[in-house]
Amino acid sequence: MLSGAEMLVQALTDEGVKYIFGYPGGAVLHIYDALFQQEAIEHILVRHEQAAGHMADAYSRVTGSTGVVLATSGPGATNTVTAIATAFMDSVPMVVISGQVPSSLIGEDAFQETDMVGVSRPIVKHSFQVRHASEIPSIVKKAFHIAQSGRPGPVVIDVPKDMTAPSEKFAYEYPEEVFIRSYQPSLKGHTGQIKKAVETLLSAQRPVVYAGGGVIWSKAHEELTDLAHRLNLPVTNTLMGLGTFPGSDRQFLGMLGMHGTYEANMSMHHADVILAVGARFDDRVTNNVKKFCPNATIIHIDIDPASISKTILAHIPIVGDVKSVLTDMLDIIGDDKELEQHALLDWWSQINEWRKRHGLRYDTSTDEGIKPQSVVQALCKVTDGKAIITSDVGQHQMFAALYYTYDEPRQWLNSGGLGTMGVGLPYAMAAKLANPERDVVCITGEGSIQMNIQELSTCLQYNLPVKILNLNNAQLGMVKQWQDMLYEGRHAQSYMNSLPDFVKLAESYGHVGVKITDPATMEAQLAEAMAIKDRLVFIDVYVDRNEHVYPMQIAGQTMRDMWLTKGERT
Repeated sequence: MLSGAEMLVQALTDEGVKYIFGYPGGAVLHIYDALFQQEAIEHILVRHEQAAGHMADAYSRVTGSTGVVLATSGPGATNTVTAIATAFMDSVPMVVISGQVPSSLIGEDAFQETDMVGVSRPIVKHSFQVRHASEIPSIVKKAFHIAQSGRPGPVVIDVPKDMTAPSEKFAYEYPEEVFIRSYQPSLKGHTGQIKKAVETLLSAQRPVVYAGGGVIWSKAHEELTDLAHRLNLPVTNTLMGLGTFPGSDRQFLGMLGMHGTYEANMSMHHADVILAVGARFDDRVTNNVKKFCPNATIIHIDIDPASISKTILAHIPIVGDVKSVLTDMLDIIGDDKELEQHALLDWWSQINEWRKRHGLRYDTSTDEGIKPQSVVQALCKVTDGKAIITSDVGQHQMFAALYYTYDEPRQWLNSGGLGTMGVGLPYAMAAKLANPERDVVCITGEGSIQMNIQELSTCLQYNLPVKILNLNNAQLGMVKQWQDMLYEGRHAQSYMNSLPDFVKLAESYGHVGVKITDPATMEAQLAEAMAIKDRLVFIDVYVDRNEHVYPMQIAGQTMRDMWLTKGERT
């Protein structure tokens, strides 16, 4: 016999939850008291509920399990909304437990009351509100099932305070499995469509594999790599898909899209067959959908039927789990079948010519100070490409995506769909919590880092010795780049003229601060900072303020229309 609060904690324990990220308040104090009286789950006390949401999100991304957030009613719950939306856009499983005022006061504008179910409805897979404490075990089981299965995403459980009262006890039993009649996602792809896809792929002369984050959630990176190697296919990744195919592999074209590599975008535009795997053809990839890859037959594999042909028509749609579908494709292909090699050699020859033309080149002169690209490349060198990298959003995000080599999935964590500034530090914290033996580096900018910088306190409390690499150009770099290119250099509110001394700020929180200003010593200082394994190090690198991220697609045009430098376009 357990109270509602005890049931909730026991259900989370039975579900295998190891960490809860949260912040207490009146509506959830019964739950916190129940947490205090057990040892199976560790609670991580953040300094802001948004950071709790981002930590739970990142814990899911880096482990493949489902992160859990606990926040009180009203402002506590609404502070998680940005994190919920971030997880929803990137298909990340997460369970958010929000406190609520007592049932009798719902709708009365009670103190710290907010309709969390209504507020979160557009950005969750499903929401529950507990109506009777005895429902809690089955609600928790359903929430995790919905969050994890099909296309993953966040689920909210809203818990009125009276549902957790310690004085009322009920029989506890956690369901071994759950069946939701209206929610039965298809896992097995259609056999006929899979055969048709293989036939189309085998007859291609200019094929490209375009792989996204769905490959990671399906744990299908080995099958993807096997398919690409078996057929000698060029592979490009979305921002969310980096690491699904080894970045150091000769067949990897780099990231595609708005700031994708020249060779990736050119290959996509000129392809005759595109195998889209666990990707959703979002606007940062397609540019003008009416001009997208005009000569390509598109094979689209996705577990979410709503994502197929949503923006780009799929000629061969396959609804199913990516791992299952790729396994079936490999079985059909076998070891003997291969693409027509003469045509494929010509295709690779063309791709290599595109590589030679750009290949992520940039001006390496140091007249204007340290180049941000060189910082990321130096970091990749000193960490041997093995670190887990998180980023915020902006120029530094693109430099991190393009100039660090990701050879494995779950090595790169960032906000793709929502583009949320402030995620980098909480993401790094959760990654370090899950992987204490690995180097974890947050590549950020002076704008983004200040949005959740209070979590430096949480890092000290829980001994999370992450590294923060701040590419400091004293401005909102991506905003300024757009203003340079589209607004004749009118820099409206993109400069930051009152920045703190980040070294002293880090030291005031009990951490180590390092300032880097000299290109000649940058790599050595970076190596020294990374060698400090038991302390958080804030590495403040002053970079060239005028540097832009290239390539950059020209808005409204095809994938092949790009700026390659400030004065050069395709």
